[in-house]
Amino acid sequence: MTWEYHAPLPDMRFVMERVLEAPAAWAQCQPFAELDLDTVDAVLQEAAKFAAGVLLPINAQGDAAGCVRDDAGRVRTPPGYREAYRAYVEGGWPALPCDPAWGGQGLPMLVDAAAREMLVACNHGWVMYPDLLHGAYETIKAHASEDVKARYLQDVATGRTLAAMALTEPQAGSDLGLLRTRAEPQPDGSLRIVGQKIFISGGEHDLTDNIVHLVLCRLPDSPPGTKGISLALVPKLLPDGAPNALHCDGIEHKTGIHGSATCAMRYEGATGWLVGEPHRGLAAMFLMMNSARLHVGLQGLGHQEMATQNALRYASERLQGRAAASGAAADPIAWHPAMRHTLLRLQAMTEGQRVIAYRAALAIDRAAHDPDAVVRAAESALAALMTPVVKAFCTHHGFHGASAALQVFGGYGYVREYGIEQTLRDARIAMIYEGTNEIQAIDLLQRKVLADGGVALQRWLREALAEASRCEAAGLAEAAATLRHECAAAEAATQAVARVAAQDREAPLRVADDYLMGLSHTLLAWAFAASLRAACGTPDRRWARSKSERMTYGLQWVVPQAAVHWERVRAAATLALPALRQ
Repeated sequence: MTWEYHAPLPDMRFVMERVLEAPAAWAQCQPFAELDLDTVDAVLQEAAKFAAGVLLPINAQGDAAGCVRDDAGRVRTPPGYREAYRAYVEGGWPALPCDPAWGGQGLPMLVDAAAREMLVACNHGWVMYPDLLHGAYETIKAHASEDVKARYLQDVATGRTLAAMALTEPQAGSDLGLLRTRAEPQPDGSLRIVGQKIFISGGEHDLTDNIVHLVLCRLPDSPPGTKGISLALVPKLLPDGAPNALHCDGIEHKTGIHGSATCAMRYEGATGWLVGEPHRGLAAMFLMMNSARLHVGLQGLGHQEMATQNALRYASERLQGRAAASGAAADPIAWHPAMRHTLLRLQAMTEGQRVIAYRAALAIDRAAHDPDAVVRAAESALAALMTPVVKAFCTHHGFHGASAALQVFGGYGYVREYGIEQTLRDARIAMIYEGTNEIQAIDLLQRKVLADGGVALQRWLREALAEASRCEAAGLAEAAATLRHECAAAEAATQAVARVAAQDREAPLRVADDYLMGLSHTLLAWAFAASLRAACGTPDRRWARSKSERMTYGLQWVVPQAAVHWERVRAAATLALPALRQ
C-alpha cells in the first residue's frame, strides 16, 4: 500500500462557505471585500498540488536522511528540501496572508490556515522552516523600528529570509523568567547579544542565506522575572553580508520531524536590534507565539486528516474474517463494528476540529479588519479564547488519532513501509512545543476565562446557542438539544470552578486539563451541529447524507465524553491531589 494524500478541498469549502459563512464576513472587511470563493478554490487547489506533488514525495526520505551538521556548525537539510523551498517562495506561498505593502498577497488567515493544513499533512519536517514566518512578520511589523522593518520585513514576508524563535534555555523552559541571555546596548544603537538557546527550530539551515533570530534577552537594568525580558532581532548575516557572531553548537536527534533542524545556538556578542520596548519583549513576542500556536494546532489537524485517509483506505482493502451468514468471501475490516467505530471517530473528530480551527482563523481576520470596533474587540477575545483550545485539542488528537489509525493497520502499522508510524512520531512533538498542552489548559482557564469573569466565554456561548436555534428551525431538534445541553454544562462548570477559585488558588490548576477538554467537546458539539445544519442545504445530496451521518455520529458518540470532564471540574473543591510516592 502506498502512502497517499488527497486534499479535502470539498470539506474545506463547505466549512468556509456553509458552516462559517466566511464570504459574508470577508465582505465587511475592506482588504477582502472583493474576495470570492472561486478565487479561494483556485489558491487551495494549487496548494494541494504543491503539498501532494512536491512535499509528500520527499517526506519519507527526509525522515530517513535527517539533517547533517558539519564541524563549522553549518546544517544541511535533507535531499529535495532546498528545491522545494525555492518553489515555495517562487509560488508566493509565504506571503499569502501578508500586507501587499510588504510584498504580501493580502489573503485572509483562514485561507492560509487551510493551505497550512495541507502542507503539514504531507511533510511536517519541511513545514517547520516556513511555519514561523508569519508570526515573525507580524512581530516585526508591529514592534520593530522603521529602520529594522525597512531592512528585514519584506524579505521575511516573502520568505526570502527565514526566521527562528529563540526562547528556550537549558535552565529556562516554560518558565521564561529564568532566562539569562544578555543584551548590552552599543553606542550605535545596536545590542550585543551573549547567551545560549536550545530547541531552536530552524536556527541554522541551508534553505535561505540569511535567518533572522528573534531572541528573548535581558538588558543590564532589567528587573527579575518575565517583566525584565526584552526582544532582539539577531540576523545570521549582518547588513553588509558579513557573518554575525552566532553559532550552531549541535542539532537534536529526535523521535520525529527528522527533516527539521532543531538547534542549540550560541550567541557570542552577536549584533542585534531591539524589537519593541525595553523589558516588554514578551508582549511583543506574543504575536509570534500566538500565531505559532494556531499553526501548531493546524499541524495536529493535518496529521489527523492524513492518518484518517490512509487508515480508511487500508481498512477498505484489507480482507479478514468470514462473511457472517454465507461463509463466502472475507469482508473488508472497515465493515467490522470495532473498525467502523475507530474510523467514524477519526472522521468526525477531524472534520469537527477543522470547523473549530477555521473559526479561530476567521476570528483573527475579523479582529484585524472588521470596520466595527465592537466586532473587532469581540473577535479578538474569541481568538484569544480559542487559541489554547485549537493548539491543545487538535494536537492531542493529532497524536492519539494517529495512534488509533495505526491500530487499524495492525502489525503493518508498526513497520516503516506503511507510513503511519512516521505520522505518529511526527505528531507527538506538537503536544509539547509552543507551550505544552498543560500550559495551554492553564492559560485557557486562568487567563482567558476566569481573568475576565467569563465575558469572552459568554459571548461564544451566545453564538453557540444562536446556532442551536438555527438547527431547531431546520428541524434538527436533537442536535439543538445536545448543543444547548453542552452549553449549559460548560456554563455551570465554569461558575463552579470560579466559586472555588476565590478560596482555593490551586483549584483551577487541578482541573485545568479537564476544563480544556470539556470546553473542547462543547466546541465540538457546536461544530457538529453547525455542520449538520449546513449540510441540509448542500446540493449534492449523497455528499450531504454522508456528512450528516458523520456529524450525527459525533453528537451521539463523541460529545458525551464531555460529561466526564465537566464532572471533575464541578468537583474542583473536593478533588485533592495526594503526595507522590517517593
